[in-house]
Amino acid sequence: GITLRVRYRPPYDWESMLSFLEKRVIPGVELIERDKNNQNGCYRRTVELDGAVGTVAVKNLPQHNSVSVTIHFPVVHALPAIVARVRRLFDLGADIETIDEHLSNDPRLAPWVALRPGLRAPGGWDGFELAVRAILGQQVSVSAARELAGQLVALHGRRLPKNPGTYPGLTHVFPTAKHLAKAKSIGLGMPAARMKALQALSRAASHDPNLF
Repeated sequence: GITLRVRYRPPYDWESMLSFLEKRVIPGVELIERDKNNQNGCYRRTVELDGAVGTVAVKNLPQHNSVSVTIHFPVVHALPAIVARVRRLFDLGADIETIDEHLSNDPRLAPWVALRPGLRAPGGWDGFELAVRAILGQQVSVSAARELAGQLVALHGRRLPKNPGTYPGLTHVFPTAKHLAKAKSIGLGMPAARMKALQALSRAASHDPNLF
């Protein structure tokens, strides 16, 4: 693997970001790892790009105003694309000082900004994955949507091969639009309308790779 350091503008409310992601981790695809004091959390997930698979781990380095990104991936030229997804997911490019200063001009928002400095907007790892999550999450709780996503991955996700970069708990990659579009049955027991929406989304994304 290779480890990179990606900078951000402080402050960064890492715990809020990690807590948001932790409630929504897809079993088999993502996990949050914490130390014995429930601190210093690390986000891990599987990655698939152009048929190649691997893993990524992201930790906060507050002393360096950076995150540490450890990537295990067989295709070197895919590293910039993976780093770009990490930046988007963790909102690393935000000019947080300017944002907080602007929001603090509102007397109703100012106390909240002061209470939670460095609060970021969580992004998505992949546009198709984010759209599928939105469909699975319709009219159900966050935990129920997470369970449905886990079932989808178990049924249709590609199993991660065992290699030195494999981490316990990371077993599958999120299913591709092409695979779901060809599936005769998705098999989640969801209402028919949501199942049709998921199939239509998969077909559209498989026909147009630039849709997301």
